[in-house]
Amino acid sequence: MAAENKRRDRHDIVAEILDHARGGKIKTHIMYKAKLSYSQINEYLKLLVEKRFLANMTVKRKRQTMTMYRTTKRGMEFLARLESINKLWESRDLSFTE
Repeated sequence: MAAENKRRDRHDIVAEILDHARGGKIKTHIMYKAKLSYSQINEYLKLLVEKRFLANMTVKRKRQTMTMYRTTKRGMEFLARLESINKLWESRDLSFTE
């Protein structure tokens, strides 16, 4: 999404989280993949669950209960729309006429 030297904006971070959580991931995996701090991931996960872009579910693995986050249909729609906007933004067509 974002270039290595470029500061990421909120939309880039949200897109990275949603992309990494497509198949369902635990918080720690999303945090490391999206390169976020613990406080940042907590803030973003709360927001994305509230907005229904992510769903959280409790699963049991080897006698341990974990919360997993999965991108919802609404989150996938957000990703698709953001990708369309980015393509328009990066377009080489510089004409200003209709």
